Amino acid sequence: MDQPDRISRRKRARQIVAARLERLEDISIGKLVPSSITLLALASGITAIRFAIDGKWEVAVTFIICAGILDMLDGRAARLLGADSRFGAQLDSLADLVSFGVAPGIIMYRWSLEQMGHLGWIAALIFCACGAIRLARFNVESVRDEGATKGNPYFTGLPTPAAACMVLLPLLVSFQWNDPWVNQPWVSGTMIALTSMLMVSRLPTPSIKYMKLQRQHRILAGVCFALLAAALVVWPWATMTIGLLIYVASIPFAIHAHHPRYVAKRASRADERF
Repeated sequence: MDQPDRISRRKRARQIVAARLERLEDISIGKLVPSSITLLALASGITAIRFAIDGKWEVAVTFIICAGILDMLDGRAARLLGADSRFGAQLDSLADLVSFGVAPGIIMYRWSLEQMGHLGWIAALIFCACGAIRLARFNVESVRDEGATKGNPYFTGLPTPAAACMVLLPLLVSFQWNDPWVNQPWVSGTMIALTSMLMVSRLPTPSIKYMKLQRQHRILAGVCFALLAAALVVWPWATMTIGLLIYVASIPFAIHAHHPRYVAKRASRADERF
């Protein structure tokens, strides 16, 4: 009886080793790249919190911007390398919650909201909670194929990276104009209330990723992008402030374009063409 038992144990051990080797073969560098970029974005968000605690506001905001750039790159890298996975999507959401929910809330609390005491902390918590709700809804809509697509380049509610930039707008303004009113807690509280409502709302907001350009406009878009990159190098805070204001101003146009009445009208016109 001992001999067959030993043989069966060895056979099971070989099967376990073979299964583990198969899993190792499935792990390629291409599949690790997107997750590594996502972890770098997470590290950027956590580092922003550290500099916010030290009161180094420009460095903290810079790391939030780095997290935003890395957040755009990880998705593109996953699609380019064919490494899309449910694990990567969940990891991306967790990194976004830290970098664009927790970190901006702590930055604004330490910079301005702390003057309000417990009310300021509650405002920061509300922003973080709305960011979590927004990300959870985005995950559900992605599974149901209800998110932004090439045919429908709009998100439902304000995306968390855009919300993080919007809530930091008073701080960006303070880098350029050292006016005492900018640092008032009611200004930061109002901005947090506005961005929190936009995140959990059902309002359509533009998705830059899925915006389509006509072929004749691509050269002009390339020139504009080069000018924007140069402006970011020379006047980073002013360029970001103007860009954010333009984005906010585009939201009413997105609501108008996405209204059911106008969507139905465009569909009827398309049917008439055929």
